Amino acid sequence: MKRENLAKNTFFYTVALALQKVLSFAYIVFLARAIGVEDMGRLGFALSFTTIFAIFLDFGLTQILIKESAKNKEESQKYLSSAISLKIIGAVVVYGLVFLFINIMNYPPLVKNMVYLAGVVMVFDSFTLSMYGIFRGHHNLKFESLGTIINQLLVITAGVLVVKFDLGMVALVGAYLVGAIFNFIFASSFLRYGLKILTTIKFDWQMTKRILWLSLPFAIAGIFGRIYSNIDMVMLSKMTTDYEVGLYSIAYKVAFAVQFIGMASLATLYPAFCSYFVESKELLAKSFERSVQYLLILSLPLAVGVIAISDKIIGPMFGADYNQSVLALQIMMISIPLAFLTYPLGAMLNACNKQATNTTILGVTAGVNIILNLAFIPLWGHVGSAVAVPLSYLVIFLAGLFFVSRIIKFNKKFVLLSFGRILFSSVVMGVVVMFLKERYHFVVPIVIGSLVYIILLYALREVTRVDINQIKTLLFKKAK
Repeated sequence: MKRENLAKNTFFYTVALALQKVLSFAYIVFLARAIGVEDMGRLGFALSFTTIFAIFLDFGLTQILIKESAKNKEESQKYLSSAISLKIIGAVVVYGLVFLFINIMNYPPLVKNMVYLAGVVMVFDSFTLSMYGIFRGHHNLKFESLGTIINQLLVITAGVLVVKFDLGMVALVGAYLVGAIFNFIFASSFLRYGLKILTTIKFDWQMTKRILWLSLPFAIAGIFGRIYSNIDMVMLSKMTTDYEVGLYSIAYKVAFAVQFIGMASLATLYPAFCSYFVESKELLAKSFERSVQYLLILSLPLAVGVIAISDKIIGPMFGADYNQSVLALQIMMISIPLAFLTYPLGAMLNACNKQATNTTILGVTAGVNIILNLAFIPLWGHVGSAVAVPLSYLVIFLAGLFFVSRIIKFNKKFVLLSFGRILFSSVVMGVVVMFLKERYHFVVPIVIGSLVYIILLYALREVTRVDINQIKTLLFKKAK
């Protein structure tokens, strides 16, 4: 595939993902105000609980479909048919585990019914993910982009109707099922008519063994990552109340609403790192330094700005009942720069054939996160889970930095000086925002603070016009 077309697809998907996040965030704001803190906690738990099990159903198969169909497009049908056959068996087993565990944990009937339905959503989403994996292997992100947006619009429409007619919390989970079923039909239809690939079942034992063996490393890494990302909500639900879960879920969604920016950077970072690892260690080090610098420029002011103004956002946006989420949000925002930096660190390890190291780091972090939640939740409730977030990301960051430092010799002085200038600019911006937030609507401090930040970056020569163009290329690599 031509590089320009790949860049165009990447840009298109990034824009679609950003739009989906905006729509999703708006929907969460609506739900938070409409259903209250406790029901928000129940919904957050049901979705997080089944999300943990989803990785066992996918088991890294989608990554293999992407990789193998990219290498040999003629084999796409064979790989997809085998993957679907495996997932049909897996769906029965994994859904059975969802049913078993939610009953062992002895949740109320309402929560159980919500989880049962969320489990069906999980199954549909898993099959859809594999079909989109084939599209990715064929370097076509347009259908996935369109499907993602329409799916979100359907969920919002169905959810608003559920709330309007007061159909209950189980029906609210059903709104997600509406989107999931559409996305499944949409993906399978365009796969058939666009790529002439059918969603058929064909069990081939030799192919099955090969797929399972290839998918194992991805599955292990995915399991660790999924546990780390969702176990806090489950533990909080079991150890405290739905009210605490509701407070935490809102703080978490606000804090990580912008994480897609870091995720989008992988579209260009990973291929570049792979290429430079073979061609030039010097270019590899330079690209790593620049990626760290640019992601710090984006993440540090976000963290400082939200910390400074969060008390003026949560109440007006979600309602006064969520004011107790402010402290948790401020604590979690500390982790945003660390979270952004895990993307170039992880991409570097994977590009340099250190996937096992990256997986080990994720496994250790998942363990640390569980221990921290066990220790802090009894002490501070949802705030305790919030404290565990930046500490866990610090583990990933320090471990990743240690191993990356052994692979490449990057300019640590350049990175430290950049960090110092960006942090100084962000803190000054934060002081300005805090000074103005008591006098004006929160939009005014945000605008003025952003201008102050940009001016300081220019004054300190941390950013030039060339840098701005390179940031655009890094995040939104659009074809000319």
